[in-house]
Parts: sequence; C-alpha cells; structure tokens
Amino acid sequence: MNSIETFLGLDGHWVWFILGALLAIAEIIVPGIFLIFIAIAALLTGLVTLIFDPGAPVQFIVFAIFSLIAVYGGRIWYAKHDVESSDPMLNDRGARMVGQIVTIIEAVDENGGRVRVGDSEWPARGTSLKPGDKGKISNVTDGIVHIIET
Repeated sequence: MNSIETFLGLDGHWVWFILGALLAIAEIIVPGIFLIFIAIAALLTGLVTLIFDPGAPVQFIVFAIFSLIAVYGGRIWYAKHDVESSDPMLNDRGARMVGQIVTIIEAVDENGGRVRVGDSEWPARGTSLKPGDKGKISNVTDGIVHIIET
C-alpha cells in the first residue's frame, strides 16, 4: 500500500477523483481561475491510477504531466475561441470615456490642453477650445490623452 492509498483510508484513485471533483467545484464557485484544467488532470490521474496502480511518485509525475497538457490545451482553446464578455471595456478606462461630454479647463488645441472628466483632470488634444467650453471625447490615445471634438 503506497502513501496515497493510506490517505484517509482511500484507494489512490479515489483520492485523485475526489481532488478532481473538489477542484471542479472550486472552479464553479470562483469562476475564471482555470482550476477546471487542473481538475481534469486530477481525474485523468485517478483513471491512470485505477487502471495501472502505480506508486505515489509516479502518480505525482503523471499528475504534473497531465496538468501541463491540460493547461496548455486550455490556453490554445481560449486563444482560438473568443469568450464574450458582458462588459468588454471593463479594464479599458479610456475606451469607457469615449462619447462623454467634458468641460475644457485649460485651452485645448492640437498641441495639448486639459479637460475635466467627472472629478478628475486629463490631458487632451483636439480642435481649438477655450476654458469653459464643452467637448466630446472621440478617442483616447496613449492610454490617457483624450482627443476632443466639438
């Protein structure tokens, strides 16, 4: 009896099946952390352990190999299949500002200026506008420079 088989008094394959199930449940509870691929590796390791009954060191090596294959396969799958987001601009603050009406606080022209967006000030470029004028953000470049149109 190897060390994995003595864990909780279960056969080695049951330990891997339970680990796989717990990781799959964790993926459901905390989505987006990709535990499902490690869960798949644990389940496959349990299957190999059930069929061949290798010792604990071999089981861990098999688990490591299956984990690498599953994670790499998952990366390839996600690269080929776009996952739609309910808020595609969630992490793109500049893109979220496009279309907002702003107040010019420092004259804006093609060389620069500043605008007020909400409670903060941002660098801006665009058509000639003087302080107090209103403009609309048409684009954001370099992550922070707002392109303003009238």
